[in-house]
Amino acid sequence: MIVRPRPGFLHLFFIMRGSVVPRILPQIFGFGVYGALVLLAVRALGLDLGNAGPAPLALLGVALSIYLGFRNNAAYDRWWEARKLWGQLVFDIRNLARASTGLIEDRVELRGLLMEAIAFCHFLRGLLRRVDATTEARAFIGEKAESAAKLANPPDAMLRRMGERAAALYRAGAIDVMGYRILDERLSQIAAAQAGCERIMGTPLPFAYTLLLQRTAYIFCLLLPFGLASTAGWATPLFTALIAYTFFGLDALSEELEDPFGTEANDLALDGLCRVCEISVLEALGEAPPKMIPAEKFYFS
Repeated sequence: MIVRPRPGFLHLFFIMRGSVVPRILPQIFGFGVYGALVLLAVRALGLDLGNAGPAPLALLGVALSIYLGFRNNAAYDRWWEARKLWGQLVFDIRNLARASTGLIEDRVELRGLLMEAIAFCHFLRGLLRRVDATTEARAFIGEKAESAAKLANPPDAMLRRMGERAAALYRAGAIDVMGYRILDERLSQIAAAQAGCERIMGTPLPFAYTLLLQRTAYIFCLLLPFGLASTAGWATPLFTALIAYTFFGLDALSEELEDPFGTEANDLALDGLCRVCEISVLEALGEAPPKMIPAEKFYFS
């Protein structure tokens, strides 16, 4: 995730970190050169493209804008919902830490439960990003991380262990039925946040929308120089490149936001959110918490 102050006017045109321009440079330059070739061909051959001008392309552009708007809104909704789910997860981890410190007197059991909660956060991050989070989880639960990592759903395994620990405390009389219910409710809320994240990860936007959008964008940019050649003249390549930047830029940005759990510049800072959970839990235990992960050139991982 990119977090930075608003740049100045001149600096605005040279920022690449967090921009989609590097991804769409082939389309920008390609259609700019294509527009120049079309203009040269029209003038060299003396082609008469009629009096319609850019009017038909304007209608196609309106339809393309509707497609882009729909896909961009849908992708941003996914990104924002994912951020809300992780915000809820931080809230639930803090609630679990607060409730368990008041209910569990055994320091060993209390710390074991909360260390498993931190391991859950790292395993969930690994599951969503499709990376191995065993090393990070091992720092909190030791060798138990190895056995959990071999399962199909390591974060769910952590939740089961936390549930089993709470049930064992109840059977041993360390907590009463109300205390067990409180802990179980906290674990249920954490499980709900995980299920919401898995729903976003496992359900991409329908491929037909992406296919329709990209086909229409390419067709529009291929036809655009013919509509501009008689009216825009030598500015045709420039306008073609600008339109390509707008349409393909929005498409690339929507593609990044569609998967909010990745490691691209505009994805969520899951490493930082896991560190927030670590700080909350360790402070609840009265231990020295780690520092927040610093930004690297305005980028939070």
